[in-house]
Amino acid sequence: MCGIFAYLNYNAPRERRYILEVLFNGLRRLEYRGYDSSGIALDADLPASPPSASSPYAGAPPLVFRQEGKIENLVRSVYSEVDEKDVNLDAAFSVHAGIAHTRWATHGVPAPRNSHPQSSGAGDEFLVVHNGIITNYEVLKESLTRHGFTFESDTDTEVIPKLAKFVFDQSHDEEGDVTFSQVVMEVMRQLEGAYALIFKSPHYPNELIACKRGSTLILGVNELSGQHNGKPFPDVKALTTNGKPKELFFSSDLCAIVEHTKNYLALEDNEIVHIKDGSVSILKFDHHKEKPASVQRALSVLEMEVEQIKKGSYDHFMQKEIHEQPHSLTTTMRGRLKDGEVLLGGLKEHLKTIRRSRRVVFIGCGTSYNAALAARTFVEELTGIPVTMEVASDLLDRQGPIYREDTAVFVSQSGETADTLLALDYALENGALCVGITNTVGSTLSRRTHCGVHINAGCEIGVASTKAYTSQIVAMAMMALAIGSDQISTQARREAIISGLSSLPSNVREVLKLDVEMKELASSLIDSESLLVFGRGYNYATALEGALKVKEVALMHSEGMLAGEMKHGPLALVDENLPIIVIATRDACFSKQQSVIQQLLSRKGRLIVMCSKGDASAVCPSGSCRVIEVPGVADCLQPVVNIIPLQLLAYHLTVLRGFDVDQPRNLAKSVTTQ
Repeated sequence: MCGIFAYLNYNAPRERRYILEVLFNGLRRLEYRGYDSSGIALDADLPASPPSASSPYAGAPPLVFRQEGKIENLVRSVYSEVDEKDVNLDAAFSVHAGIAHTRWATHGVPAPRNSHPQSSGAGDEFLVVHNGIITNYEVLKESLTRHGFTFESDTDTEVIPKLAKFVFDQSHDEEGDVTFSQVVMEVMRQLEGAYALIFKSPHYPNELIACKRGSTLILGVNELSGQHNGKPFPDVKALTTNGKPKELFFSSDLCAIVEHTKNYLALEDNEIVHIKDGSVSILKFDHHKEKPASVQRALSVLEMEVEQIKKGSYDHFMQKEIHEQPHSLTTTMRGRLKDGEVLLGGLKEHLKTIRRSRRVVFIGCGTSYNAALAARTFVEELTGIPVTMEVASDLLDRQGPIYREDTAVFVSQSGETADTLLALDYALENGALCVGITNTVGSTLSRRTHCGVHINAGCEIGVASTKAYTSQIVAMAMMALAIGSDQISTQARREAIISGLSSLPSNVREVLKLDVEMKELASSLIDSESLLVFGRGYNYATALEGALKVKEVALMHSEGMLAGEMKHGPLALVDENLPIIVIATRDACFSKQQSVIQQLLSRKGRLIVMCSKGDASAVCPSGSCRVIEVPGVADCLQPVVNIIPLQLLAYHLTVLRGFDVDQPRNLAKSVTTQ
């Protein structure tokens, strides 16, 4: 959802124009998260005269720019405004702190007044960018209004900078000097909800403070001497106190810092990171303690290349990520299949506990839920443990039973999905063993679960998940193989699946050759208003996910349905105009799907049938339906192959219908609010 980016250069002179472009580019890297407005703040020139009553601070006054719509709208308006105000873009700063934000509206319509940075009021004494939701903002707003503050926006965020100013003014009246971190700690003490925050203030020039509770925030460090690039550090403070030229970054996502540095630190909940004089101090906030504890944290080295966040020769990220799947599946399995066995280091110490589980509970949202549903059948088959499915939000709404004897498996591409993380808290409170399946190293999910598997699919920029979905299925297949590896009765089955996994990338490469055929099919469906997708068994999840992809990006009504339920209502929709996709590849349900096809044809249904290669005459003997033939693989892995034509169909439908492929209307990549 919202994206946060900040840039501070220390002892490294940078022109204002350069600083602007770094901030703009950081926002561009965060576009995929979804947004409807954006804004930045940087410093104006220092005033020639000493501070006056109308300018109560010693630092340079901030320049704040906010704009509705795409980032390029912001870029144009900024350069227009700096021309009008005669701001010198060539002015150089040896130290400077700038902040930037993309907003996805939750409180208040998309508009400049609701965009971030949000301000404390006249003079912009405190500026804040925020990702998350403040749940007690109405109480705080009422209290601040009684103290004379006026509010200009409809956001929950505006209470934060105003609260900071209230704390600052009150502390100055009572005690004299107060540090930036003391102000922020007192603000945190009052806030309820989930948030990642960055504070900037002319009272504390060239300083930034970041803190978080629930939402992701990353610190990136680039020492410009280059001596430490690519090497781990025992402590971030040891690096940053050396006075050498450096650049420091805050971001909601690693994708925004990879082109600047590979040295990063993921903030933990209730940590406060204070950058002052080029030095990074980390404090641990505790509601029950007046003074925070100082924390030592090590930097990690990012295993990501800049090329992963660029489109290359493709027109869209979604297109690129669909075609990357042979590679992403290879990286998901790399080092984990050896001598006919599955090696998952992240689960190794917990396999015995999982085998003794009363049940396995898969918990996820959207595409991640569908991936878990695709895995359910073979997890049950290979482990002998009952598996139940839970949509994270519904589990929380019902307060469904989770027991100490359960293994709860949480599936999330980003590892930051709000509902999934709240469900994780619920499962931890109930004593379940919690396993994480995520694509994001250092994410909240990966840090807070007891164990897990990183799917290693690579950075996924397109809002509609494609390669993460297939890698999640493969990761859960390997998990099932590892858990069931002690069972002699399933040994032959496990060996067949492992063999199938090894050849899966080449089969995916083969099915990608259907690209042109799917584009032709999309052309024939461009004017359709609805689409039904029928699947069963392993491919019920494929039907749900294929329909979701069409819904997400092509903005076309589509429904994935369990084929066994066709006669219980959906059959009434069938006529010669409604396109229906039936997934009928070879598995235990094949003969049942043949029967479904015949029933639909007898009612003059407009059928598109996906079948295994060579089965066209078996699924459609009359030749009256369109057939998509895909390579046959082990039945439990067939959903990985079968989803790809549907991903291609959704992509081409979107392009032909003229919609935004990578940033669909109203959607965000990382859903960090409930």
